[in-house]
Amino acid sequence: MCGIAGFILSHGRRPEPDQLARMADQLAHRGPDDSGLYDSGPVGLAQTRLSIIGLATGHQPMVSEDGQLALAANGEVYNYIELNAELREQGRRPRTDSDSETILHAYAVHGLGFLDRLRGMYAFALHDAQAGRLILGRDRLGIKPLFYVRLPDRIAFASEIKALLPILPERPQVVASALRQFLQNQFASGEETPVAGIRRVLPGEALLIDADLNIQRHRYWSALDVAPRAIGFEEARAELDGLMNAAMREHMRSDVPFGLFLSGGVDSAVLAAMLHAHGAGRIKSYSVGYKGTAMAHELDEAARVAEHFGLDHQPLELELEQVFGRLPHSIWCADELMRDYACLPTSILAETAGADLKVVFSGEGGDEVFAGYGRYHPRPAERWFKSVIHPGSGGFRTRGQWSGRWSRRLFGPALRAAPEPDRAPFLRAWKETPRSWSDMRRRQYTDLVTALPDNLLVKTDRMLMGFGLEGRVPFLDHRLVEFGLSLPDSLKVRRHQGKWLLKRWAEPLLPPGHLDRPKRGFHVPVGDWLRGAVADEVGRRLSNNRGIRDWFQADAIPALVAARQAGRGGGRELFGLMQFAIWHRLFIESPGLKPAPDEDPLDWIG
Repeated sequence: MCGIAGFILSHGRRPEPDQLARMADQLAHRGPDDSGLYDSGPVGLAQTRLSIIGLATGHQPMVSEDGQLALAANGEVYNYIELNAELREQGRRPRTDSDSETILHAYAVHGLGFLDRLRGMYAFALHDAQAGRLILGRDRLGIKPLFYVRLPDRIAFASEIKALLPILPERPQVVASALRQFLQNQFASGEETPVAGIRRVLPGEALLIDADLNIQRHRYWSALDVAPRAIGFEEARAELDGLMNAAMREHMRSDVPFGLFLSGGVDSAVLAAMLHAHGAGRIKSYSVGYKGTAMAHELDEAARVAEHFGLDHQPLELELEQVFGRLPHSIWCADELMRDYACLPTSILAETAGADLKVVFSGEGGDEVFAGYGRYHPRPAERWFKSVIHPGSGGFRTRGQWSGRWSRRLFGPALRAAPEPDRAPFLRAWKETPRSWSDMRRRQYTDLVTALPDNLLVKTDRMLMGFGLEGRVPFLDHRLVEFGLSLPDSLKVRRHQGKWLLKRWAEPLLPPGHLDRPKRGFHVPVGDWLRGAVADEVGRRLSNNRGIRDWFQADAIPALVAARQAGRGGGRELFGLMQFAIWHRLFIESPGLKPAPDEDPLDWIG
């Protein structure tokens, strides 16, 4: 797990090592163990390394024996052992123990077809000097991030937006439509990011950039290609058993110890069971709850699972001030505008685990793959009503996070004039799906290409890598994703209970009664903190914040705070404004600033 950055320059120009070094400096948290630079012809690559596999020999960027290929990669190729065995039969001899070297050899043998052979989470830049091109690639589900920007003399790329800001020729600008998506949807999705000109390489995509800086897109995987299957319970259960065991065997490949983020839910308990069954031993596990709040937590359930499987368990019971002191640093880590309150406790979990480990397992993806969310199976009347009121996505993802009242009062002229509808990513995704697909499958797909890569996995990658910690997410092995998406609805949901097949398969593995408890989300007691004197002070500071005054009607903020104090809503809107104000300072006004992990968020509003 690493940070990568670099660029390909227009004809006649050579890379500037000092610029590569500045980009790498912004990614030091992603790779505290090693760093390296490469420049040849018009291409410069930089990498900061977190050593997981091939500890002594995996220095990057890597260069092929003939000097024609160079690679900077981030992530893990889990099936590198199997691929290397095939490649040796074709005369390729790996010179290191690193899984990343497999990318070089597989490309040399198979060309772009090698992408279909990789299993893992990865983002990479590969320079093919003979073909005169740079290839930027990203894994199928978007577990690992990769951004790029076109400048007058180059195309630059990096694992995080913050590494691209130092080379922008002008002050960064905010994209109005992306800002509106953040406010209304919790995140911005698709190619466009909140920073003008900086774009995402999409999941399952490779960009081929030639010497003239032309970009050719190569789509090598899409969930749209997954065909629905007619399969019965016993056959599906046996297939799931084989897939889960295969995915876990590969995900457990590591030259360093690993641990587990353990909630009281189904998915992390399944991972605990599988790690135990595959001989992981007494690994460290971590869970989180809160002091001084009425919000229920899952510490007891997590402890029960840990005891059942003999884990070395560490529960964290957090004070509210401790949780919200994470806000500035979590915004810096996230890079993108993304309001997932769970980033805050995840940041504390990451710092705690990162003091002992370099790798943790986490249960992200189980709900998307096996239809665990209630929003995938609404009552027919609810679906019909929402689809009539908000057409275009079958009644799915129709509700904006901000009330219409506060949108009208607080949005400034540029926000009101944003050309693209807030729901555009969901409408595009829904429209892509075959009409023959069930409503449930279409909902799963929409989340797989929007909320999963651009919200949930931003949290998982960025919060953990902020402390040099790799997160492994076995439920997002693409074979499991294809299997889950292809299942008949009747094996996903029964009696309005989601993840039916997964639960029936897992039941013999888990502590007795664990599946009887109701589903809970990973909640954060925002309402217990953002009230009283804190809300008053947040409002006062927001009214004078530069980013807020540029994009919002600051004179309406006192009314928003008053509504919040009177219990008439406004909490989500106030929190969103606070996040944007801090993000604007870090990424627009003063790029290069880095908050400490524990800060008073009020100080960062202004």
